[in-house]
Amino acid sequence: MSPTFSSLKFRNYRLWFAGALVANVGTWMQRVAQDWLVLTELTDESGVAVGITTALQFAPVLLLSPYAGLLADRVDRRKLLMATQVGQGVLAAGLGVLVLSGHAQLWQVYLFALMLGCVTAIDGPVRQTFVAELVPASKLANAVGLNSASFNAARLIGPGVAGLLIAAVGTGWVFLINAVTFFATILALTRMRTSELSPMPTTARAKGQLREGIAYVRGRSDIMVIMVVVGVVSTFGLNFQLTSAMMARSEFGKGAGEYGILGSVLAIGSLTGALLAARRERPRVRLVIGSAFAFGITTGVMALMPTYVAFAIACIPVGLASLTMMTAANATIQLSTDPAVRGRVMALYMMVFLGATPIGSPIVGWIGETYGPRWAIGIGSISALLVATGAALWAWKKWDVTVRYHVRTRPHLEVLYPTLPDRRAETASRLATQEAADRQTAA
Repeated sequence: MSPTFSSLKFRNYRLWFAGALVANVGTWMQRVAQDWLVLTELTDESGVAVGITTALQFAPVLLLSPYAGLLADRVDRRKLLMATQVGQGVLAAGLGVLVLSGHAQLWQVYLFALMLGCVTAIDGPVRQTFVAELVPASKLANAVGLNSASFNAARLIGPGVAGLLIAAVGTGWVFLINAVTFFATILALTRMRTSELSPMPTTARAKGQLREGIAYVRGRSDIMVIMVVVGVVSTFGLNFQLTSAMMARSEFGKGAGEYGILGSVLAIGSLTGALLAARRERPRVRLVIGSAFAFGITTGVMALMPTYVAFAIACIPVGLASLTMMTAANATIQLSTDPAVRGRVMALYMMVFLGATPIGSPIVGWIGETYGPRWAIGIGSISALLVATGAALWAWKKWDVTVRYHVRTRPHLEVLYPTLPDRRAETASRLATQEAADRQTAA
């Protein structure tokens, strides 16, 4: 089997991958339908209203993520995932019935977005850490990359399908279809062989565990750099639902189908980035910083595109850069974090990554309404360039970075930062220990 897909040889991971792919398609369909409902049916093309809806959906991440991470460290992760899938399915069905009945109002969509955000906040940390139970530790980077590939394959399919369905039958049916897709994940979780899972250690209830997770992150300058870079880019740059809707509707005068196509085209680059990430055995901090800088350049170019077709084509490198940054950040943190606190660390990461959206979306929406959608994209470009440059300069000074280029030997480009606490030996030891345990279990 190709190294890119090596995690798929494990039955439990294959089930998870397939179920998550179906559910992710439905999720992307709902995201498009929700924004289109607010933008065109419940308001007069209000970017601020769309921004508020997005903010409410992600606001609970800011408040609940630390507790969700602690929950992920304490309980059976598979059972917790079943509960979150049921919750998301019920909320999607409720919103669909409300829209189809003709009684949907803007405040009700706000409320459903907030409730969905609460469930998603609990789902995020356990979803991120559960993958470590499905594959050996040596395959974790590959599994994280394939998870991103699944998510972005769904992004490739979902928005386009949603646009066609919205034009054909309306937004209400899209919500109902999304509700059904969550049962694919539930089915996958119930069909897994528990004997083949590799449960991570759970944490007993005790005082100060949230502070323990925060202290762990504060003591890791590499994780802090990743979180700062991802947080800034997420706040001002990763608002594609909002900016694409405004560009399609206001700048190019297009409809729901063309808006959905933009999301699918963006996913071409994202899926490519995810598959490339699955081949990397060891992503590093420098890849996070470099891809954030590339994101700033590509979004700046995209904002200047004069036609709908040119704008759509420019979405591809944006998707590649953004997905490379997100996957490298996720895998770098998971691979270098102590399993006993991984749920809490990933919860803090999700809080920075997704929790930045409630702050950025209304601001970006206001910029789009006031100065035009091109500036709404431009602010993300400028922010990404500034934070990537700042992080690179800080790392250069604090970690005593040395760059060497070798013409005849590989790797040609070598980046060394000797003052950064080297986690590689610790990680290699943990991987070796886990692999030995896996072999003993198999025997």
